[in-house]
Parts: sequence; structure tokens; C-alpha cells
Amino acid sequence: MNFFAAFVLIIGAASLNAQTPEVPDQIQFAGISLTIRDDAKKEIQKDVNLLTQHAGYFSVKTDRAKMYFPIIEKIFEEEGVPGDFKFLALQESSLVADAVSSSNAVGFWQFKDFTAMEMGLRVDELIDERMNVVSATHGAAKYLAKNNLQFNNWIYTLQSYQMGAGGVKKAISDLQNGAEKMEVTSETYWYVKRFLAHKIAFENSLNGESEMKLIPFKNSVQKSLKDIAKELSVEETVLKDYNKWLKAELIPNDREYTVIVPAGKLNGDFNRLILPPSKNKIAPVAQSEKKADSIFFINGIAAILSHKDESIAQLAERGKIPLNDFMDFNEMESSKPIKQNTYFLLDKKKNTSLTDSHKVKNGDDLWSISQQYGVKFKKLKKYNNQVDPNFLVVNDFIFLNPQRETLPLPSVAHPSEIVLLDNDNTFDWDVKAIGEKANEVQAIQLVLKKDSVNAIFHPEIEQVPSTTETHSVIKGETLYSIASLYNLKITDLLKWNSLNINDPLKLGQILCLKDLKSLISTIDTSEKNQSIDFHDVKSSDTLYSIARQYGVTIRNLMEWNNKKDFTLSPGERLQIHSK
Repeated sequence: MNFFAAFVLIIGAASLNAQTPEVPDQIQFAGISLTIRDDAKKEIQKDVNLLTQHAGYFSVKTDRAKMYFPIIEKIFEEEGVPGDFKFLALQESSLVADAVSSSNAVGFWQFKDFTAMEMGLRVDELIDERMNVVSATHGAAKYLAKNNLQFNNWIYTLQSYQMGAGGVKKAISDLQNGAEKMEVTSETYWYVKRFLAHKIAFENSLNGESEMKLIPFKNSVQKSLKDIAKELSVEETVLKDYNKWLKAELIPNDREYTVIVPAGKLNGDFNRLILPPSKNKIAPVAQSEKKADSIFFINGIAAILSHKDESIAQLAERGKIPLNDFMDFNEMESSKPIKQNTYFLLDKKKNTSLTDSHKVKNGDDLWSISQQYGVKFKKLKKYNNQVDPNFLVVNDFIFLNPQRETLPLPSVAHPSEIVLLDNDNTFDWDVKAIGEKANEVQAIQLVLKKDSVNAIFHPEIEQVPSTTETHSVIKGETLYSIASLYNLKITDLLKWNSLNINDPLKLGQILCLKDLKSLISTIDTSEKNQSIDFHDVKSSDTLYSIARQYGVTIRNLMEWNNKKDFTLSPGERLQIHSK
């Protein structure tokens, strides 16, 4: 079988326009009758037009849906989730198994590792079930069903898939529990309208069956894909392409895993995202063409990673878009050198980001940040007009959206209480003093973070100093929030503390943040090398000015001196630890 068979797509403008569906005044979704008002119809129609305007792109996604939807529909029926939600997989990943977002959400249903593990999926160095359509769909169904228990309204459940159940409760004042009729207006959340556009665009194109069938094959014994391919008379390379969830040579035998077996005629590489060109003319794919790299999604925009010694022209060719469009999308000049492993966008960047800020790392400039988040370079310059775009200060924050008004900082509060004042805002405890004034507490930024799984975050989101080896659990924390706090993999945190994903945390529980052996040796060395100085507080001092003076962080000062709030008293003696 020639898996990467060539296909040529030729279509005229008239036939293209003829296949674009019109947004109706009313539509049924998950048992709810939706009336779509004129203002929302215009927005949804624009998305429908974009989804259908490139015939080749639309055709490939349709064929992919015909292959995967029978599996998804069966699982949703078993889990009690309306079949309409199958279009959500198209919206999230275009049904590409190894799709990766800029926030490291992976797979068919774009799960982050922690959420996937909460839903019972295995995510480690051997298996990543987010890329297994059967396992991931069961996980998505459980997540949707769980949220719908709170709302008894599938529209709000749909919205919660993007913003979390807690986000929906905050965003909507009048939750229509059990509603059978609803209106869609310009005020309806964008994610819901985007979903409706996918449903309208693809629903009537799914008549008939795909020539390629996908057969779920359950396996509970330790076998390789090579063994299964031989047993079922399937090409091994094809089998591997449909089972990217398996990273190891052998399928583990700890439980039953479902292998996807393709059967029938294949007219193209449907396990890959085929990108639409920016012009109406569609170039044929050469038979000798190698399989393209994985497609990444940045701010909802498809992107590729650059290779070593790759030119701009080669990148544009690999992205299958004209060179001028490629340079325009990435806001670059022909003289700009190409660095390896840099993201390059294959469509226009957006004005805003779902993430509110970026902490500057070594090697960052404003253009590279605009590439990482899919936000227009000119917009970033506007949002950060006091910043030199070519010379950024490491650990400073770059705004990715128009700046919000800074929230007032409470004068007396326990660290665990600050985050509970507003779960959408977190205080950056690790800020080091910069600037000329000693009492610049007001200059400390409140960094907004979005929590897609509705977990309460600890006040510090960015990585804490590497000298921190243990963590004491405080009220409201979860394994996910602690892993995010220290920039750790959730799998490492579980392993180092002999925990399971669903083990409850106790107030004051001590968690190891490194491997125990490494921890012991580090503590021994640290105790030998560390010395303590003292600072006598003056009336003009603040924690911020003292942190600046000694080159430490506010969090350091509070931990070393067991302080519960920001108040200082003249004459108070503070410990300053140094090596």
C-alpha cells in the first residue's frame, strides 16, 4: 500500500462557494433548541466561510472525520454524552493525533497532562493516551459529563471545556439549569460560537462512509506493533502512524490498551494536518514528498518548528504557503537569520492571547515572544511601550494583551489568603527589586493566569529558586497547582512522593520537589556552605527595598523570617541567608 499517495485537488470558485453552508436562524444542539440572533449569525458565518473556503483542507478534514467519528460516537453513547460533541474534536485538534498547542495540550482532545491523568489516562515516558482516540475520547466524555452534573446544560458544559467549570460560574450570572431553549447572541462566549461554526460547516458533508475504516483492537498482552501488524496483515509503518500514543517498543500489560487498526483504501495521509494555502490555487503533493513534521497550534494558529540550516524559502515550502505570505504572517524580513527550533506561523497572528503575560528568559526578544504566542509584534510593542523590543531584561514580564489596571495589594494577609481573594489573580512573590525607589511595592505586578482545570493556584506561578527542595501544602492547593508552582512535571511529583493522581493532599503535608537521594545530598551540602547575615529594619524599609539591597526575593525574606504578612517594625532584625 502507498500510504503517502498523491492527490491533486482542483476546484473552481463557483463550486467552492456553492458548498459553503449558511448559518440558520435556529439549530439543535445536544437537545437544546438554539435561536441564533443576527449579530451572532454574522460572526458564525465568518468562521464557517473560513472553514470551508479551501476545498482541499476541508475535504481532508471531512475524510478524517468520517474515519474517527464512528469511534467517537460509540464512546459518547456509552458515556451518556450527546453525539454533537464529536465536532469539538475537530475544533480542538482537527483530529490530528499528535497535535500540540502552545500551552502543551496534546492529542485529539487537547488535554494537559494533569487533566488527562485525572480522567484516567496514562501519560508517561512509555504511553501517552492523549494520542489514542479511544482512551482520549473516554477521558473527554468523562470530563464533559462531570461538568454537566453541575450545570445540567450542555451549552455551559461546552464552554467549560475551554475555561473550566469555575470560569463558567464566574462568567455567567444567570445559569439556565435544564434549559431546553436558548439564544445565541454577540455576547455568547466565542468558543461556543466557534463550535457551532464547526458543526454547521461539517455536519452536512459527512454523508457516506470513508473508504478507510478504523478498527479498535483491544490488547492486554505484551506485544509490539510489529507483532500485531504481522498478526493482522497490516503494514507496520501504517499501524504506527495510527498509534502514536505508544512510545515504547512493547505495549505494557498492566491493563487493556486499544490499538487502532486501519483497513481499506487510503487516499492521503489523514493522520497529518493538511494546511490550507493562502491563495485559491492548490498545489499538488509530490509522491516523493516526505511526511511533514507535527503541526503545533499557537493561539489557534497552525505553526511549524524550524530545522537546522533551513531557509525562509524552505520553511514556506514546507508550510505549503507562498513565500510572501509566510514572511507577512511572521512579520519578518528576508535578511532575518533563521534559528533552529523557532515557531513559524502559517496564518495571520492575532491581536491578543489567551495568556496574559510572559516572563522573559535568556535569548528572548519581542519578536520571538510574538512567535511563541501568535500575537502581532506591533501589538506587543504597543502593550509594552516602555520596553526596548531588542533588549529585554530576564525575569521581567511582557504583556500579551492590553494592560489591565493593577489590583491593590492588601497590607496584611497570609500568603494562602491572597490568591483566595480572586482566583484569577496571583501575586509574584519572587520579584526582585528594580528601579530607584525603595518603597516600590506598588510596582510589583499581579500576573493573571488562566486555570483550565479549575484548580486553585498558589500565589507564585513562575518557577521558584532552585534551592527549594520541599513544599508544605497549604489550604486550597492541588497536585496540579504545586507542580505548576515549581515548574515540575506532575509525573515526577507523583513519583518522588509515592503518590497516585487521585490521592488527597493534607494541610501541612511535606512534598519532595526532587528525587529523595538528590535531596539528601543537596541539603547536606547546603547546610555546610550557607551563612546567615542580619539586617536591622529602618523606618523607610520595605520588604521590597530590602530584597533589592541583598539581591534576594520577597519570598526568601518571608520564609527565612517566618513572616505571615508584609509589615515591618523599626528595629526588627531580619535574617539574610547567603552562600
